[in-house]
Amino acid sequence: MKIAALQTTIAWEDPRANFDHLRPLLQAAAAAGAALVVLPEMYACGFSMNTAAIAEDIDGPSVSFLREQAAALKLWLCASVPVRVPLEDGGADRPSNLFLLAGPGGELHRYAKRHPFTFADEHLHYRAGDATTTVALGGLRISPFVCYDLRFADDFWRLAHDTDLYIVVANWPERRREHWKTLLRARAIENQAYVLGVNRVGTDGNGLDYAGDSALIDPLGEMLTVASGDP
Repeated sequence: MKIAALQTTIAWEDPRANFDHLRPLLQAAAAAGAALVVLPEMYACGFSMNTAAIAEDIDGPSVSFLREQAAALKLWLCASVPVRVPLEDGGADRPSNLFLLAGPGGELHRYAKRHPFTFADEHLHYRAGDATTTVALGGLRISPFVCYDLRFADDFWRLAHDTDLYIVVANWPERRREHWKTLLRARAIENQAYVLGVNRVGTDGNGLDYAGDSALIDPLGEMLTVASGDP
């Protein structure tokens, strides 16, 4: 399976601008033969705690963009989106930082980030997920995680027996870039699986800088490919 990782800048809290930026990049990835395209965490808004402005329903614009592009380009497309998930009693609650994997036939697989980034108060604005998931695509067993989840090795280990590739989408700041690179390699070595980490670049609305360092690591810990700090 040919996989494209799109390491991009993200316009702050501006989904439409991000959609316009991504369309030609997605078309180029499809033209190059990609069957799966991976975008960063909160690809349409950046890592914002302003949930009143950015959270959306499961049929909202950021989710719909993923589904529409996957169908139009006949590929699988994934990223995370702040999504309001209804409670069983019908009441309102914090949204989840939801990893979504949209398929060419209308499929939509979901994983809610289990470990909100407490140092940025993400846990006060987003509801943590309570389960992991593994999805089979063309014989490739993929287990998704979101950013801070990368620090919790036990979650990866529990899925190791049934995982060929871990995908980690992130908004991981430049000042902790060595943690990012080291932890990606550690998860690959520990679990004898491939790990694809896809991070953003640029500066967000809070003034945090991002270095990218998106990478694909093999089970031996070798970096098969690594992106620079450019989009």
